[in-house]
Amino acid sequence: MEPGISSAALLVSELHKSYAGREVLAGVSFGLARGECYGLLGPNGAGKTTILRCCLGLIEPNAGDIQLVGEPVPGRAREARMKVGVVPQFDNLDPDFTVAENLRVFGRYFGLSDAETRRRIPGLLDFAGLAGKENARLPTLSGGMKRRLTLARALVNDPELLLLDEPTTGLDPQARHLIWERLKQLLQQGKTILLTTHFMDEAERLCDRLAILDEGRIVAQGAPRELIASHIEPQVIEVYGEDAPGWAQAEAQPWVRRSEVSGETVFCYVDNAQVIPLLAQLAGLPRLRTLHRPANLEDVFLKLTGRELRD
Repeated sequence: MEPGISSAALLVSELHKSYAGREVLAGVSFGLARGECYGLLGPNGAGKTTILRCCLGLIEPNAGDIQLVGEPVPGRAREARMKVGVVPQFDNLDPDFTVAENLRVFGRYFGLSDAETRRRIPGLLDFAGLAGKENARLPTLSGGMKRRLTLARALVNDPELLLLDEPTTGLDPQARHLIWERLKQLLQQGKTILLTTHFMDEAERLCDRLAILDEGRIVAQGAPRELIASHIEPQVIEVYGEDAPGWAQAEAQPWVRRSEVSGETVFCYVDNAQVIPLLAQLAGLPRLRTLHRPANLEDVFLKLTGRELRD
């Protein structure tokens, strides 16, 4: 259920945006209730970053309505941004400043005095796992540290809403898990998060609801488990090997509801009752390797948006 205006941290209605005659957003509508994490998933070029830029008033849509933390955008975008924190897709920290100086300068954008920002810095750095790094220079920080500093910077104004554009891209698993832990803490504190990501496990872990976009349109919307249940068979058996495509064409049909071939891998989507007979058949084919798993959000994403590469 979409939140009403009074309970919404963000409402987007019939958003359209075109560049050079190409429609990038084609009537996108969604809303965030306060205190939830909402995800935007889609292939490259689906319109995710364009939505964020429109919501922040950085670009003006061709049509549609946006209410950001109770303010109309773009009309009162500046006032709305005072109550929002942003983690951009690419870090834009100042390499000439120390960790603390990056936070103090950013605090000034929100009208915070240096004294007030200094008071907040220890808590922000502790939250980001950067305690003791106040005087560190940016070139001495790892990629994960810089990403966590960008998250701390987004919190310097104690925002009502956080907009996170692919916050864990390029990070190692340890850094990703630490950021996930911190984002869960923010949600427990009542913050609202709008998240774009290419990581399906990230979306499943964090998002209360999400939208899958393709070519500027929302093709599915709902809670992760609801989308899996409504769009995909419950079980997946992946079959590997150069003989797999031929096997799927000749022998797999009695046990498989739906299959997709990608290179030498066949993805067999089956009902629960079909798992045991299909695995028994495959056990007699030693040239083929198998992996049995429950269906997940990535299966839904690939079904709805396709497996072809997007640039």
